[in-house]
Amino acid sequence: MADTTSSAPACDVEGTCYCPLTGVIDTLSRKYAMQLVSIIGAHDSLRFAEIEEHLPTASTSTISKRLDEFEEAGIVSRTQYNEIPPRVEYALTDDGDEVRTRLEPLLEWATENR
Repeated sequence: MADTTSSAPACDVEGTCYCPLTGVIDTLSRKYAMQLVSIIGAHDSLRFAEIEEHLPTASTSTISKRLDEFEEAGIVSRTQYNEIPPRVEYALTDDGDEVRTRLEPLLEWATENR
């Protein structure tokens, strides 16, 4: 009979499991992901066209896909207003703001070490 006792996760390094980072890294390593978190976080909220202005090299479909992924992950909230013309605004959630706060030292380091 096979041993069914629980063993340390394969990603366990000196008593610390880094497994929870997998989802975060998958989300934030996608194209324009960290830039989007920083851009949206620098404002209370932004409309899609305003986000596009901040990322002129990103395609509309890429930005849209990242925003959908962030909304699903709970990083960004999407508010749709029933107006003519339709208006949609994106803002960081509390979790998204925490991600942004934790990214700031990394961005500072990257700027210093270009």
